[in-house]
Amino acid sequence: MLTKHGHLTYCTNIHGGENWQDHFDILKATFPLIKAQVSGDAPLGIGLRLSDIASRDLQDPVRLQAFKDWLSEQGAYVFTMNGFPFGAFHDDVVKAHVHTPDWTTAERLHYTLRLFDILVQLVPEGMDGGISTSPLGYRHWYNGSASQWTSMRKRATEQLIDVAAYLIGLQRSSGKTLHIDIEPEPDGVLETGPEFIDWFTQELVPAGVAGLTDRLGMTPAEAEDALKRHVRLCYDVCHFALGYEHHPAVIEELNRHGIKIGKFQISAAVKAQLPVDQAGRLAVGEAFMAFDEPTYLHQVLAKHRNGDVRRFKDLPEAQDALYDRDAVEWRSHFHVPVFLEDLGMLKSTQSDIIEVLRLQRDRRLTAHLEVETYTWGVLPRDLQLPIADSISRELLWVRNEFETI
Repeated sequence: MLTKHGHLTYCTNIHGGENWQDHFDILKATFPLIKAQVSGDAPLGIGLRLSDIASRDLQDPVRLQAFKDWLSEQGAYVFTMNGFPFGAFHDDVVKAHVHTPDWTTAERLHYTLRLFDILVQLVPEGMDGGISTSPLGYRHWYNGSASQWTSMRKRATEQLIDVAAYLIGLQRSSGKTLHIDIEPEPDGVLETGPEFIDWFTQELVPAGVAGLTDRLGMTPAEAEDALKRHVRLCYDVCHFALGYEHHPAVIEELNRHGIKIGKFQISAAVKAQLPVDQAGRLAVGEAFMAFDEPTYLHQVLAKHRNGDVRRFKDLPEAQDALYDRDAVEWRSHFHVPVFLEDLGMLKSTQSDIIEVLRLQRDRRLTAHLEVETYTWGVLPRDLQLPIADSISRELLWVRNEFETI
């Protein structure tokens, strides 16, 4: 829905359905219930997630027109998409394979271009459209040697420049501004705000300016401007909170370099201060392990007294370090409902969301706001609600927070 702070929606990666018809059936059953609770007669946006299979299905003009007709009937619109998970995202073991295929592959490039071909036909006139994507790949697949690491980043960067060139062409033909939004996350090749900014300024811009001036006849200034228009940051609040990042500082550095935020993904992780005594730490560790489940990675980031952060690939791997006396706080990558701050022995990083919403209210950093809690099906049962009620409650919480902060 359009608020004075931007377009607010939710990401449909919360719904299953890997082929288009299955996903569409879930949307038709769920979205009207959400819209009735959240926006009433006013239009409500959709943050559409399409798997590779579903994107191929929706290339069919008949299916796409049927979807467009349904959007019109429902008072719905699509302005952002999630192009991070390529394959199955529910009911299978996803873990690190959420990055498969990564940005070194032709499959990732072609999938993303296919999504943009769909989005350009869906996004309303006068509105920009964005697609979030993997932070190049999963870093632990490329830690064998420095040359492997460098080669991976070079290939991924080249393909993202190909995307930027494609989006320049789409803008010229359609008049619509579309952008690819890179989403840093724990264990991604781009893991933090500073890593994203360094990659953007030291690798993407130099290579992109050279490539676009050669291929499209742009001046260097025009090429850099185009890169900054079509390649942006997907600022997932959960991911930045996990790294104990200082949101105003990250945003100030983005602004200093002229890098745009494509969208804020509004999401929360779990956290806890670690007690001094061993019994207390054991109890906290057991509370964290209640969130251990086999589908997704739940990285742990442990903050030490000196400010250093130690990273673990998943919850079970962190357990041996539970009694590290230098560790004072744990945060784990598990998207929990944004309206919950108190989870019993654990807390959520909801305060980070409130801080980011305040920054958005004061500075209007992007037009795209997307709640992304995709883990309802694997949440502890005492935190589960009917799905339409859960999504509606999250959207209403964000809207109300904007009014009260």
